[in-house]
Amino acid sequence: MENAPLFSEIADGPDGGEAWWLKTDDGVRIRVSAWARDAQKGTVLLFPGRTEYVEKYGRTASDLAERGYATFAIDWRGQGLADRLVSDAMAGHVIHFNDYQRDVAAMVAAAKELDLPKPWHLLAHSMGGCIGLRAVMDGLPVNSCAFSAPMWGIQMSEALRPVAWSLSWSGRRLGMGHIFAPGTSSESYVLVEPFETNKLTNDRDSYQFLIDQTRAQPALGLGGPSLRWLYEALRECRDLSRLPSPDLPCVTFLGTDEQIVDVPRIHERMENWRGGQLELVDDGKHELLMDNSDIRHRAVHAFCDMFDNSPEVSRNPSSRSAAGGQARKSLGSSRRLRAGNGAGFFPFLPRAVCRWRSHHREEDSSSRSDTI
Repeated sequence: MENAPLFSEIADGPDGGEAWWLKTDDGVRIRVSAWARDAQKGTVLLFPGRTEYVEKYGRTASDLAERGYATFAIDWRGQGLADRLVSDAMAGHVIHFNDYQRDVAAMVAAAKELDLPKPWHLLAHSMGGCIGLRAVMDGLPVNSCAFSAPMWGIQMSEALRPVAWSLSWSGRRLGMGHIFAPGTSSESYVLVEPFETNKLTNDRDSYQFLIDQTRAQPALGLGGPSLRWLYEALRECRDLSRLPSPDLPCVTFLGTDEQIVDVPRIHERMENWRGGQLELVDDGKHELLMDNSDIRHRAVHAFCDMFDNSPEVSRNPSSRSAAGGQARKSLGSSRRLRAGNGAGFFPFLPRAVCRWRSHHREEDSSSRSDTI
């Protein structure tokens, strides 16, 4: 592994953070970082969301370090300091959603090479929650998994969903998969959206923290997703929805004012995740780990309480799948938390797709299921 830059001055993470370049098996260069490598309780593999970068989770790493855990985070391909995949570096793009699993494989290999303290646990936010769910289904070597507003579906009206499928599929087939999804642009969300109308956090200081990071290191910024990313994300979410949850302890945090990911999909999965716990935060938005310190600390402590009490589990993916099938017979649970005092993918997509609707033919359900 080769050393990579880590912008510690903007991360606000524990002292001694390090970063490295990795090469995936298809030749893409990605970046990983580690904090508190001498932690006694284990390591949290942190899977960020779309547009994000490792420095964004410096404060989370500090919270985890206080509970005795190391943090190992990643810049996914196409964002952060990882290789950008199309000529417009501000477009969030991926060729196949499963390519992110190549990034996961490189990350796990690096964690082994670094001999990061075990046991390992997963903490995944938003798009990272989609990548993470697939990874644990495939046997990611973790003892438990925690999710923050996981992207197990993308929020949009049922009337617009077939249009999004049709538009993204058509763009891919016509060689336009690299262009921005409608309603998005090359601008970073936090630099153009006022705090008062943002969909990410209720905490002004945290929002300013994200603005300051992006201004200090513009290379970390990312704009909207490409049409190809949209198609691949929709397909991966659909495919995951048909699979049982793994036999792992799980806690998921979700705000009641979530406006980016598909809320019913999260409720449905957590209700059927054996031993799973869904924590609802009153008035919470998408970025609960970037909210006020009260919410952030409660989330981290809930995650760490689960990490502390998670038993060693089988590393056999097939046994997990079988156990996951049984999980649907016993329901998970949920409870509501008060938010206290105190962008996501493409927040404007539904509105923009309405404007495009008259220009694109809607496919019937049977045709669409055969072709995408």
